[in-house]
Amino acid sequence: MTTRLVFGCGYLGLRVARLWREAGDDVVAVTRCPARVDPFRREGFTPLVADVTRPLPPLPEADTCLFAVGYDRGSDASIGEVYADGLRGVLSALPLSVRRVIYISSTGVYGDAAGAWVDETTPPDPRREGGRASLAAEEALRSSFFADRGVALRLAGIYGPGRAPFLENLRAGAPIPAVREGWLNLIHVDDAATAVLAAAAAQPVSSVYCVSDGRPPQRGDYYAEAARLIGGKPPVFVEPAEGTPRAARAAADKRVSNRRMTQELGCELRYADFRAGLAAILGSTAGSG
Repeated sequence: MTTRLVFGCGYLGLRVARLWREAGDDVVAVTRCPARVDPFRREGFTPLVADVTRPLPPLPEADTCLFAVGYDRGSDASIGEVYADGLRGVLSALPLSVRRVIYISSTGVYGDAAGAWVDETTPPDPRREGGRASLAAEEALRSSFFADRGVALRLAGIYGPGRAPFLENLRAGAPIPAVREGWLNLIHVDDAATAVLAAAAAQPVSSVYCVSDGRPPQRGDYYAEAARLIGGKPPVFVEPAEGTPRAARAAADKRVSNRRMTQELGCELRYADFRAGLAAILGSTAGSG
């Protein structure tokens, strides 16, 4: 039986863990929260309590290690300590027999491209703390023992069931704190999970892939479609406050190519663009106001 070690069973990691379990794999689900041990057992996982910001217990032999740890803004640790230092700690504790290490990175490693296309060959230029931490984690993987077995997946903005931003604003007719213009790079969570599975199975594999649907819409078009699907009024936008994370994201205007992902990993997207994805998660609420 193939063993998969999953750090970060959140919105994406839990979906990947379930897909591996459904395929008959043994999934070791790592959590820093003891309250999740029993739910993980009921899911059919082998739970392991550990915190990536602290010394780790002995880790089991595994074929694959997925590091999909998100950042809890209520944490005492910095985002760099969680992403970069956390991954370094995991890499130091992993059995040397692990065949593939997958790090969930972000397209936030790119800066502003003035709306131009970027891909894996584009030099990173992170402007925000999260992007810098993600890039530092990628570099930690590339400089580790597992460098030739490591893959960084630079994910675009994940959306899906339960994660479609500003729906309450749209329902209430309240302004959305964002600029109307600018490209939104997106990936449905189910397609992101497919990319993780493909990266785990592919041989050989490149060291980095951009994971997006490759069809970014303008921000105004995205929210107009979301409003239409829920029967809301056309969206109204207000400039985000200067110096906020939303303002920084708006300033990093780019379009992310998924060509390497589709060509090398053979990923076939279930949701080819934002319209297909939004229809799947919001279509049933159309007309509900």
